[in-house]
Amino acid sequence: MTAAVTPEAGTAGEPEGPASGMTRRQILQAMSGLMAGMFVAILASTVVSNALPRIISDLNGSQSAYTWVVTAELLAMTATVPIWGKLSDLYDKKLLIQLSLSMFVVGSLVAGFSHSVGLLIVSRVVQGIGAGGLTALAQVVMAAIIPPRELGRYSGIFGAVFAVGTVAGPLIGGVLVDTSWLGWRWCFFIGVPFALLAIVLLQLTLKLPTIRREVKIDYLGAVLIMSGVSALLLWVTLAGNQFDWASWQTAALVTGGVVLLATAVLVESRVQEPIIPLTIFRNRTVALTTVASLLVGVAMFGGTVFLSQYFQISLGKTPTVAGLMSLPMILGLMVSTTVAGQIISSRGKWKGFLIAGGVIMTAGMGLLSTIGADSSFVVLSIYMVVLGVGVGMLMQNLVLAAQNDVPASELGAATSVLSFFRSLGGAIGTSALGAVLGHRVAQEMEKGFGGAADNGGTGHSVPDLSTLPEPARQVVEHAYGVATADVFLIGAPFAFLALIAVLFIKEKPLRTQSGMERLAEETAAAKAAGALIADR
Repeated sequence: MTAAVTPEAGTAGEPEGPASGMTRRQILQAMSGLMAGMFVAILASTVVSNALPRIISDLNGSQSAYTWVVTAELLAMTATVPIWGKLSDLYDKKLLIQLSLSMFVVGSLVAGFSHSVGLLIVSRVVQGIGAGGLTALAQVVMAAIIPPRELGRYSGIFGAVFAVGTVAGPLIGGVLVDTSWLGWRWCFFIGVPFALLAIVLLQLTLKLPTIRREVKIDYLGAVLIMSGVSALLLWVTLAGNQFDWASWQTAALVTGGVVLLATAVLVESRVQEPIIPLTIFRNRTVALTTVASLLVGVAMFGGTVFLSQYFQISLGKTPTVAGLMSLPMILGLMVSTTVAGQIISSRGKWKGFLIAGGVIMTAGMGLLSTIGADSSFVVLSIYMVVLGVGVGMLMQNLVLAAQNDVPASELGAATSVLSFFRSLGGAIGTSALGAVLGHRVAQEMEKGFGGAADNGGTGHSVPDLSTLPEPARQVVEHAYGVATADVFLIGAPFAFLALIAVLFIKEKPLRTQSGMERLAEETAAAKAAGALIADR
């Protein structure tokens, strides 16, 4: 099936004008829409975390429903990122990002008005598809309008938005739930104004030329990729909670996922317009940054997602205070991303920051593996700042390195592949390290209660400290302190492996042309080569 992409203006097959024709002010204006969209995508994943117990209770849902409300959005977002990325190489990027924002608005409104768990889960799938588009397309559009050499000046802003959304989400969710005249439904409604604002801002400020070309969409490959990834994500998300790691469900999901993905590889190797061009992995930089992104996802998301629980259970803080206690890590991430970006843009050298980020991130994970129930906030803050600085240097610059080393026609695919594997690593890390944490908590409680893990009414559920007598409370606090430290200890080797992958990346000079300018040159060169062959 073919589809024609109609140019907004200009000669067919050629952009209307170079994207770098946008002034710095115009770029910043366009980025305001991108930042609003990115904030919405992050907020969708984080704002419900503190509100879920109340939501599930009000809708008379089960523990399984609790898991699915989170899993549905994660699955949809992660599985669709490569699809959105490929579409951005074929169709109007501006229209696609506005479409993803519109899907997010629809999903959010349905979620906010839901009166059953089933409808809520369906709405979260729609939200996840929209968030997947925002995650992939925001960075693709940045690469299209900003040359890699200048990208560092702006990437710090996105790092800051990512950090603020990550921390502010749970905090906002907790406040909304605790405010009687708002309630949990506003956890979904709150993102709608930001999404609508982003649509308007992008319409007014983002000027991207469109190229006419005949394209073929690989629908079979898209379905196989989404199905295979979904099967594996279901496994890592539910294993250890809904069923044992060694069980028939594990065998079925893993086997099915592997078979589907193997079939997808076969299909992708034969179609004219693959969703994920397999040739992209022949590029050493893309292959290594993909591996590093996967490992960063395992280490960072798998470790930090449990910090809020540690603050609340082991240190006895309220949800609001727990959210505020994460600020040192976010501050470290914001500062390091911004400073590193400025220096990279001025000097044109980026590999040193990747190496430093890998070293510092590994050190931060190692330091956090020493925490306990008696750790002071000052010490915790120092450790979190170290981790934040490492992540800030590493995460965004991996994308920069890959975007700098691929043809402009593959910018969308390369960017989405990195985002996809980072999200996949986060899902794997959260599930696997969550299972480790649960097992370690059970062990420590068994020791603390003298072999009776159910003493004090703790069981295998997350305990309510306010209902426990003081001796039982101390056992629980100690158990979660030890278990959280172990999670970071296990996550540290993954951060180190990311450093090893980074060491093998070859530093190449940053390009001084935007993605649109490069695409125009590549298109012209291809036409010239075709004309030369025709003449012969």
